[in-house]
Amino acid sequence: MAEKVRDLRSALALLEQMPDQLIETEVEVDPMAELAGVYRYVGAGGTVKRPTKEGPAMIFNRIKGHPDAKVAIGLLASRKRVAALLDTQPENLGKMLCKSVENPIPPVDLEGDAPCQQVVHKAADPDFDLYKLVPAPTNTPDDAGPYITLGMCYATHPDTGVHDVTIHRLCIQGKDELSIFFTPGARHIGAMAERAEELGQRLPISISIGVDPAIEIGSCFEPPTTPLGYDELSVAGALRKEPVKLCKCLTVNERAIANAEYVIEGEVIPGVRVKEDQNSNTGYAMPEFPGYTGPASDQCWLIKVTAVTHRENPIMQTCIGPSEEHVSMAGIPTEASIYGMVEKAMPGRLQNVYCSSAGGGKYMAVLQFKKLSQSDEGRQRQAALLAFSAFSELKNVFLVDEDVDCFDMNDVLWAMNTRFQGDVDVITIPGVRCHPLDPSNDPAFSPSIRDHGIACKTIFDCTVPYDLKEDFHRARFMELDPEKWLKK
Repeated sequence: MAEKVRDLRSALALLEQMPDQLIETEVEVDPMAELAGVYRYVGAGGTVKRPTKEGPAMIFNRIKGHPDAKVAIGLLASRKRVAALLDTQPENLGKMLCKSVENPIPPVDLEGDAPCQQVVHKAADPDFDLYKLVPAPTNTPDDAGPYITLGMCYATHPDTGVHDVTIHRLCIQGKDELSIFFTPGARHIGAMAERAEELGQRLPISISIGVDPAIEIGSCFEPPTTPLGYDELSVAGALRKEPVKLCKCLTVNERAIANAEYVIEGEVIPGVRVKEDQNSNTGYAMPEFPGYTGPASDQCWLIKVTAVTHRENPIMQTCIGPSEEHVSMAGIPTEASIYGMVEKAMPGRLQNVYCSSAGGGKYMAVLQFKKLSQSDEGRQRQAALLAFSAFSELKNVFLVDEDVDCFDMNDVLWAMNTRFQGDVDVITIPGVRCHPLDPSNDPAFSPSIRDHGIACKTIFDCTVPYDLKEDFHRARFMELDPEKWLKK
């Protein structure tokens, strides 16, 4: 690798060296819906409304209303790019993340000046205005407001002093106010805010935007893989084999990622809830990973912003909610969580895991399982049960044999069509808590569902019974190197 990737700028420099992985435009773009509308066609992928495709990352150099800023989008909207940015192969990403969780390297404080504090704007300044300082886009005309979609939220538990970083949806609500949405019971910083509220305290928080991709990927782990008290910045440290560097915030008692492009400092206010679309009244929040625009919440918490700091000529980083970028950030840590749990229970059987685009990286996993003996028959279904335990929001698991490419959904569906019978190979587990953003997880959709967010989890066993394996050999083509015939 020509250059170490340790921040957003070095990541973009690497992509510049890779053919067809980064494009720039000098044509001015409006961050209000237009920017995301352009990238939907260029390379968003994922569950975005068709037509879309997986394409290059993109930098918009001229942003309407923000003459000194750029916006980067789609950096992680390709498994190939993620692998390059983490210096590994695409099929190895889940296993690599698994090892990093097991061998964390905690963050450290930076000695000297922090790049993220080259320019400082304090809320006490008369001209302070988040709308003007932060070029946060809206994805669609229906959005509640401008959203920060890739803000690394960092806070400290008021009792234990443990730190954590997570990504939450953040909407600009005023010149010095942000709303933050906490999925009930799902994120560590939400638990920290709840405890601070019980104590009648404000929770200091920093929001770092435009960081090393290793931080963005590592921050998306969830319990039980990373329980409360586990600082996910340690995953990024393990991925890079050196600690993430933090700096002290200037206006609140918290730390931020030192080489971020932007840092927003503030406090989560106890006892206050805000309506997410209070300024637009659209009824919607923003497009979420399942491909639907979610309803606006009236139970968002309020962050009172105290400062915005940034690098000179900062680069805002954003993503489209239902894009391949979300699949990378949510799906690869999910793969790692599943792989780690199954490997501990039955070493050597699980060959690989893929959380595909169709499930947004969260709802669906394909497990490539190798039965080593007759006694392994049935263990593949046990592996699926372990997968549901490793990641509670998982809805569907496909099981395939070792000769099926789990990363190729055409091959997975081939296995389903030739190695699967619905009357014996579907295992359903009704009445299990899953994810509230799946609109089918609702009593109106099925009488088996008692409350919104509950689902019927399903296993599709597309593996061949061990005693029939000799009857299911794929056509045996000659193994050779085709380069001899492809040379020009």
